[in-house]
Amino acid sequence: MVQPDDVPNFDSGMAPDCAVEGAASAPVPIEGLRGRLTRDAPLAKFVWFKSGGHADWLFEPADLDDLKTFYERLDGDLPVMALGVGSNTIIRDGGVPGVVIKLGKEFAEVEITGPTTLKAGAAAPVSIVARRAAKAGIDGLAFFTGIPGSVGGVTRMNGGCYGRETRDVLVDCDVILPDGQFVTLGNADLQYSYRHSALPDGATVVEARFAGFAGDPDTIRAEMDRISSERKESQPIGSMTGGSTFKNPPGHSSWKLIDAAGLRGFKHGGAQVSEKHANFLINTGNATSTEIEELGEIVRENVYAHSGVQLEWEIKRVGRP
Repeated sequence: MVQPDDVPNFDSGMAPDCAVEGAASAPVPIEGLRGRLTRDAPLAKFVWFKSGGHADWLFEPADLDDLKTFYERLDGDLPVMALGVGSNTIIRDGGVPGVVIKLGKEFAEVEITGPTTLKAGAAAPVSIVARRAAKAGIDGLAFFTGIPGSVGGVTRMNGGCYGRETRDVLVDCDVILPDGQFVTLGNADLQYSYRHSALPDGATVVEARFAGFAGDPDTIRAEMDRISSERKESQPIGSMTGGSTFKNPPGHSSWKLIDAAGLRGFKHGGAQVSEKHANFLINTGNATSTEIEELGEIVRENVYAHSGVQLEWEIKRVGRP
C-alpha cells in the first residue's frame, strides 16, 4: 500500500560513470555523465496508482552538474518530463516518449537559511519541508503537511490545500529549461493561478526557496497534526490513488458534484471512485491506467449531464494512450 508520508527511497545506485541499461543506443552522448540511464524503464513503481507503461528512457542524474550536462546534450526534439513522487500522476499504459528525469537524494536536501526562510531540493517531500520549518519556528508552511508531493511538483502546479497555496510561500526557484538554460525564476515569473504555473513542458525544477513568518514550534506542530488528522478521516489514505482528481470549479466542490451524480463507489474495471472521498479515484488492485482515466471521463460526463458543470482534471495524465 502507498502511504502518503513515506519518504521515497533515493538509493539509485549511482555509478562513477554513466550506467546505461537496455540494448539500444543512448539518446545523448554518455561520456562524462555519471548518473544512470535506462532504456524502456518501468514507471508504475514510481507513481501512487501503481499502474502505467514504461519510459523510453529514464535518466537519474548524479547531481546538478550531471543534469545540466544531460540537458545540454539533448537535441531539443526529444520530449523530456520530470517525475516527482508520482502522487498526482497517471502514467498511460502506452508509456512515456522521450526521457523521464527522476531526481534522487542529491536533490532532496532541506536547509534553514534564515529566521523565516528555507530552501529545499526539488525531490524533497513537502511534508518534510513542513516539519523542518515547524522545528525552526517558521510558520505559514504547515499546509504542506497535507500535500503528498515533492517540492518540484508543488512548485510547478501551485500545489495547495486548506486555504493556502505554494504561491503564498514561494520566493523563487532554480529551473533547467527545455533548451538547457539554467535560470532562477521569481514567484511573479511563474504566473501562478489555481493549480497552474507558466513553467513550460520539459522544464525541471531543481531547487526552491520559501519564506514564512515567525511562529511557535508547538503551535505550528499542533496545526500540522490537525491537518494530518483531518486528511486521515476524510481521504483514502493508504489506497493506490492519485490525490484530488479534479479541480474545484468556481463556486463548487468537485466531490459534492460527483456525489450528487450518484458516482460515489462507482467501479470501472479495476478502478473505483473512492467510497471515502468522491474526488479520489483508486486502483482496487489490478486497474490499468486506461481504466483509471476512462473512469475519470465517465465521472466528467455524468457530472456534466447532472449539473451542467464541466470538471477539469487536476491529476496530470502523461504518455501514450
